[in-house]
Amino acid sequence: MLPRDIVAYLSDYYRGDWKKIYAHILEKRPVPDGAVDRFTERYPCKIVTLLDDDYPKVLLQCPKPPLALFYRGNLSLLDDESHCVAIVGSRAASDYGKKMAKTLGEGLAKSGCVVVSGIARGIDGTALEAAFPYGKAVAVLGNGVDRYYPSENADLQKRIEKDGLVISEYPLGVEPSAERFPARNRIIAQLSRMVVVAEAKPRSGTMITVAFAAEAGKDVGAVPFPADSESGCNHLIQDGAALITSADDVLFQMGRSTETPRIDKAE
Repeated sequence: MLPRDIVAYLSDYYRGDWKKIYAHILEKRPVPDGAVDRFTERYPCKIVTLLDDDYPKVLLQCPKPPLALFYRGNLSLLDDESHCVAIVGSRAASDYGKKMAKTLGEGLAKSGCVVVSGIARGIDGTALEAAFPYGKAVAVLGNGVDRYYPSENADLQKRIEKDGLVISEYPLGVEPSAERFPARNRIIAQLSRMVVVAEAKPRSGTMITVAFAAEAGKDVGAVPFPADSESGCNHLIQDGAALITSADDVLFQMGRSTETPRIDKAE
């Protein structure tokens, strides 16, 4: 038995529960005879563990780094963190927020950046949909990669599986649940060079992603909203987040462009 196969087996056995997996390894508990071999022979999904050379190195710096990742698609999209940008935001997004998510997702993907997000309705799904035609969409799930949540984005997830990357620390069969999404958000933040908030309320799950990004020393940007709106983005800008109106703004903040950013209106 290879150590990486044991880690993969335990990650599936404990349904992605980091504490239980880690405790089993730390305490050097045995595993049933033949269980690991049977698991590796028939598991219908690609797995990368933190013992593998192709494990995304930036995740080693993550709080409780995923011990195994289950995925479908092109893992090499995560080879270079400097090319990855997270676009995140509200599920109940406004038309303006979705237009900006589309503009940013498309513009960044065209420039060669990889767009990382959840696949929730609203901002996340819109950004990934915009990046997908360029092969630059990475969806990070809070459930198994064989579960399609929300159902309205099932087609998008299936397309990204083939021409992008769908990834999760949770094995096949794990259903979405509220407590798994904050853990998912730490992965989104850690994978990315910069986190851009396209729309969010002052108190929302999106701000959990921002907190993880700040803790990891990542750049944070936000799309401005009208002054009379209840905008978490405006609060972030007041607190020092970069004001983002276009993909050019993001590239400038990332040091990938030395030109003065211009404003590209959402179409």
